[in-house]
Amino acid sequence: MERLQKLAHSHIKDAVYAANDGIVTTFAVVAGVVGASLEPSIILILGAASLFADGFSMATGNFLGSRSEAQLYDKERRIQERGLALNPEQERGDIRAILAARNYEGQELEDLTGLIMKNSEFAVDLMMDEEVGILKPESGKEIKGASVTLIAFLTAGALPLIPYIVLRDGSFLLAVLFTGIALFLVGASRVIFTARNFFFSGLEMLFVGGVAAGIAYAAGYGIQWIL
Repeated sequence: MERLQKLAHSHIKDAVYAANDGIVTTFAVVAGVVGASLEPSIILILGAASLFADGFSMATGNFLGSRSEAQLYDKERRIQERGLALNPEQERGDIRAILAARNYEGQELEDLTGLIMKNSEFAVDLMMDEEVGILKPESGKEIKGASVTLIAFLTAGALPLIPYIVLRDGSFLLAVLFTGIALFLVGASRVIFTARNFFFSGLEMLFVGGVAAGIAYAAGYGIQWIL
């Protein structure tokens, strides 16, 4: 349970972003096709293709982005380790400056600096956090983040297509309803981690997603007249 809670906290941004994007992306296809007055079967074909293609693209993008972060961290850490080994006095001065900025002074500052210098791994950790400004990536973050992104995108993104799967001729009004409910619930679910107001958190995402969906419908409707 604790591991699951930690995973949720670590990847809430991935989940919310992917769920929102999945809903809006799929509904954009639905709205665009309906706006262009095309057949319901086209909605399912284009919607499903977009859902899986975009979901996989987002997951791989998340994976590559997280891997790049990890590689950057490793590179910068090696630089700090080399600096500590070749020029310890300069690094001591850097650590002293970091601690002084945190209001340590006098003998306490010198004692704490000396204590940290005795632990080279901790000294490098401190410089990575405070001097370089890069936090150590979570182990396995690439796979976890990509998995959360893919699952959230596919699960939420499938909701606007349900009326066209269940009903033969589909129903755009039901698709709008499903999309609105999904956007609200995804937004509202953030209160579990953010302690914000349930209603306003859901309304915020509903508004943002609704604007994007409206633009998609207007684009499809406009293109129909142009063509």
